[in-house]
Amino acid sequence: MPHVFEYALLRAVPRQDRGESINIGILLYCAPLDYLRCRTHVDADRLRALDPGIDLEVLADSLDHLCGSCESDKAGPVTEITPGRRFRWLTAPRSTLVQTSPTHTGLTSDPDADLDRLFRRLVLPPEA
Repeated sequence: MPHVFEYALLRAVPRQDRGESINIGILLYCAPLDYLRCRTHVDADRLRALDPGIDLEVLADSLDHLCGSCESDKAGPVTEITPGRRFRWLTAPRSTLVQTSPTHTGLTSDPDADLDRLFRRLVLPPEA
């Protein structure tokens, strides 16, 4: 039986003043299955094309924090918050280096497979 899921893209926005972004990850949440996961891929060359001075260490730390918040065993104090509330917190609008897209929905019988499919389609660079 398929379940409703929600997902949002993680975007790197190296320079707020230019508003340019590159998809660097995805968050997927499925309430009926108590599922919240994150996958990321950072293409340093593409990001440096937008901003040669981007601090990739700050970006990596931000992504570690965001993705760690999805995993109950790594989330620390945030484990007190339900996965649904964590997803809402993670996808709240912000003006930082890492921003999220609007939330989208779908149906899934296998959230891991859908996370992988969306990650390959929307985050990884297209295959030549």
